[in-house]
Amino acid sequence: MNMQSPRHLLALRDHPPAFLEAVLATAARVKADPSRAGSALAGRKLYLLFQKTSTRTALSFAVGMHELGGFAFSQAWGESNFSVGEIEDEIRYVARNVDAVVARLRRHADLARMAAACPVPVINGCCERSHPCQALADLLTLRELFGGLEVTVLYVGVRNNVLNSLVESLPRLGGRLLALTPVVNDPARDDALLEAARAGGRFSELDPRTTRAELRDAIASVDAVYTDTWVDMESFHDPASRDEKQARIQALAPFRLDQDLLAGSRAVVLHDMPIHAGLEITRPLAEAHMDTILRQAENRRHAQKGLLLELLGGG
Repeated sequence: MNMQSPRHLLALRDHPPAFLEAVLATAARVKADPSRAGSALAGRKLYLLFQKTSTRTALSFAVGMHELGGFAFSQAWGESNFSVGEIEDEIRYVARNVDAVVARLRRHADLARMAAACPVPVINGCCERSHPCQALADLLTLRELFGGLEVTVLYVGVRNNVLNSLVESLPRLGGRLLALTPVVNDPARDDALLEAARAGGRFSELDPRTTRAELRDAIASVDAVYTDTWVDMESFHDPASRDEKQARIQALAPFRLDQDLLAGSRAVVLHDMPIHAGLEITRPLAEAHMDTILRQAENRRHAQKGLLLELLGGG
């Protein structure tokens, strides 16, 4: 299978800007008038496979597929024979029953194996390297808030899969992305991606030694400031990850988003949830921007409906 084909969505970098724009345009049309696509995927079936926990990915794809007239079936990795069999064998069987697959797996390499063997579209529901569905929802939210994507976004936190997907998309669609990432999540490390984005002139990084006063000035100059969890979901309550968790908290504490940093700024706050109030963001600031954060979360469903329609020919 040609990984550059829009048949699969493993990473946004695999697709030209025109495809991403088509997904967003379709998502916006269907969100504005849900009835126009209420039977667009009638009779189509979606398989959801989760090796990691999920709230937004699971709910938004299942409800979204239903709203398009289709059917979704969700299964945990440990309750499936993916956990004991070969990925290639299992996915070829699954593909005989459904029209598309959404997989949230721990390893991108396993997603690539799945896509290579699968004759129906495979969508990355989040892996250690990228989170393309989240970025599509972020782009849709920015498009709604600012009337387009010629915006400047500052990402503050861990260099992770979410940042990678923003780097792969926003600068190519006319926006500008800044990042302050004193901590790097090694499984998500992609120096070549960042180097190429820097060369494009629409992505840059703030010095990790940035002071709070300098960060406040940076926030005052952008349209949106984006933060994400400092600790990976699967290790948040893991005793074995306690030392790493504390090290991250110590390194990132000076950059916790709070009302003082946003004072006098017109920037909206974006957060992809789940929120860990008191770590990456204070509760008062999260509540002050909760309408935007919940719009961003709701837009997972709408962006993914646009994606399903484009991949399955209902756009």
